[in-house]
Amino acid sequence: MAIQELHLSDNLFILAENQGRGDSGLNEVEKLPDLRVLDLGYNLLNGSISKSIGQLSNLRVLRLPGNSIDGDVISEAHFSNFTYLRKLDLSYTSLTLRFNSEWIPSFQLSQLLLCSCKLGPRFPNWIQTQMDVLNPDVEISSIDYFDISASGISDSLPYWFWDKFLVFSDINMSFNQISGTFPNNSIHISLLDLSSNNFSRPLPRFSLDYMMGAINLSKNKFTGSVSPICSITDKGGLALLDLSNNLFSGVVPDCFESFRSLTALNLGDNSFSGSLPSSLGSLVSLEKLSLRGNKFSGVLPSSLQNCAKLKFLDLSDNELSGEIPMWIGQKLSSLVFLSLQGNQFRGRIPHQLCGLKNLQILDLSVNKIPGTLPPCLNNFTSMAKKVSLERRIEHPILDTGVGDEPSWIIQGTKQSYPQLGLLLAIDLSWNKLTGEIPKELSSLQELVVLNLSRNHFNGKILQKIGYIRQLEVLDLSRNKFSGNIPTSLFELTFLSNLNLSYNDLSGKIPTSTQLQSFDPSSFSHNRGLCGPPISPNCSMVEPPPGKAAVGSEEDCDEFMKWFYTGMGLGFAVGFWGFCSVVFFKRS
Repeated sequence: MAIQELHLSDNLFILAENQGRGDSGLNEVEKLPDLRVLDLGYNLLNGSISKSIGQLSNLRVLRLPGNSIDGDVISEAHFSNFTYLRKLDLSYTSLTLRFNSEWIPSFQLSQLLLCSCKLGPRFPNWIQTQMDVLNPDVEISSIDYFDISASGISDSLPYWFWDKFLVFSDINMSFNQISGTFPNNSIHISLLDLSSNNFSRPLPRFSLDYMMGAINLSKNKFTGSVSPICSITDKGGLALLDLSNNLFSGVVPDCFESFRSLTALNLGDNSFSGSLPSSLGSLVSLEKLSLRGNKFSGVLPSSLQNCAKLKFLDLSDNELSGEIPMWIGQKLSSLVFLSLQGNQFRGRIPHQLCGLKNLQILDLSVNKIPGTLPPCLNNFTSMAKKVSLERRIEHPILDTGVGDEPSWIIQGTKQSYPQLGLLLAIDLSWNKLTGEIPKELSSLQELVVLNLSRNHFNGKILQKIGYIRQLEVLDLSRNKFSGNIPTSLFELTFLSNLNLSYNDLSGKIPTSTQLQSFDPSSFSHNRGLCGPPISPNCSMVEPPPGKAAVGSEEDCDEFMKWFYTGMGLGFAVGFWGFCSVVFFKRS
């Protein structure tokens, strides 16, 4: 019996380059003329594709994604006899596709996946032939899954693209340099990813055709109001809406009552103003909310406490004010990431915040928060105890090869952090906090980053700070700490960034290979400190006193934002990359 289907994907098959012919060994499949399905995705194929593959005249499905196939340019000759081809997937192969501008394929595809192939710089004309309407009465296109992301296209979207058909299923054209306009009528989609392009003008109108839809228009140049989101047809089925990193402005409309399925909303890095819409509290399925980098003002609406499933809440870099609500710790107990950085919050840190046992990143920096630290911070179980990787939230980056890499600014130097999903951090810098560091903080043994700089803390540095054995970044600068540097710092074997400058510390810097390896600036402006690395020994004359440790505005430059800028940007990039993977990447 003749072989009609060959499914060998997700194995470790190696069809190495044939030294005599330079192909990947795929030419052997021409000996199977009855083959209808050829699936060799995600193996270890390399070399080139022979034109003889075009002799498989009965082929319906061709899947070769995730291999190292490159070699010669793919031309129409490779597809000469594919009359019945319906599904084509060459994603993640880095193949170059070049076809004659007049070429009309003999096939009509229902799925076209060419992610990371080289199609540009012009938008391929032959794609128009795959968008012919099968039934003009209902205007249904033949193609329902379309992915040309990261394909090197830097062109205007052709006029025929939206006019050719009105009903889509899944479209992914992200990570190109595509520009163009949108039709006046609604765009029917299930999943739409146009992120990281050059689209501009006002927000188009959308109509969802299926449940669990997703719209990602981030990192473009869209302008004006986002009020068209209120007109989305069947918006109850929308699961993800990402309009971040655009030029939107004005007040966000208060019309979220009908978005009952929304699990991720990102309006960050625009120019929105006004109060947060109270209808956000209607998003009872919401797990991720980012409104960072806008001009939102006023207090947090109490309706947000209804979003009990929230795991990620980023309201940083706005103009929000008032006290930090107690209900954040009482009602949003699932939070893993909380950032209120760069606002105008006042009032003490509520002890109810200690109820966030799953919290992995807490950023309250650059506010006007007074008072002492609540001793119950040791209730942050995720920071105090080792938890399995399965329970840790992860933030992989969209693997296109052209996406942003998560990074932060550490003392003026941009550094990458490859595993932001495993980061455990507390940043309370640039506030008005007072008193001593509570001894309970030493229970957070899994904490990686601790930044308490530019406050009014006093007393001795926590003697058991060395118990936080996973610390990599410790910044206690510009406070009023006094006494000796604790010898337990020896135990912080992972410590790579230390800043104790601008305090009232005294005595000899403890001798250890690690502490002496830090730059002298890490200990500067503590007139009572001596010994390496700031002086050869303690018999030398002490350096003159520096400027006041607290309130000094010198070096208010990149160092001022070294932690919160990088952590906010880096974490957000990783997180929203994760959302893209969840909603737009198919197996």
